[in-house]
Amino acid sequence: MGKTSAAKILPIRKLLTLRELWRWEGRTVVFTNGVYDILHAGHVKLLEKAKAQGDLLVVGVNSDSSVRLLEKAPGRPVNTWRDRAEVIAALGCVDAVVGFSESTPERLMSRLRPDIQVKGGDYKPKDLPEGKYAGRVVIVPLKKGCSTSGLIARLQDKRMLARPKRSR
Repeated sequence: MGKTSAAKILPIRKLLTLRELWRWEGRTVVFTNGVYDILHAGHVKLLEKAKAQGDLLVVGVNSDSSVRLLEKAPGRPVNTWRDRAEVIAALGCVDAVVGFSESTPERLMSRLRPDIQVKGGDYKPKDLPEGKYAGRVVIVPLKKGCSTSGLIARLQDKRMLARPKRSR
């Protein structure tokens, strides 16, 4: 699409209008979603594999309140929705970013009706009630050793190790 990252972040109404155009053009729309709190290589790999499934990749990013509904670790999300959306939108493989405030993208997908839904290997199609709104569901293997929780834990460990010891 050749847009700036900010131009890729769309309100649902605009996205649905574009979806109709893409359908008319016969383009395959792929959808994936996530928190994307701290972008890492596992996220990038999944997004690139998702894009390879079709013509256009739409990424749903959980709102800050929906991240808290998911009961991620305390203090999550680390980054605000807008910051997370801008980072995802800056990736060349991403064509559009949209937010959603529920714990799953089911409502969003019921309106968008993507041709393909892509999720990471920690999911099974039967665990994705929203999958019924996609033409098909594709599960992509996860990149080993890549998780936001693991990254945060490593950063916390390094911070603890870097603290000077107090003399008594």
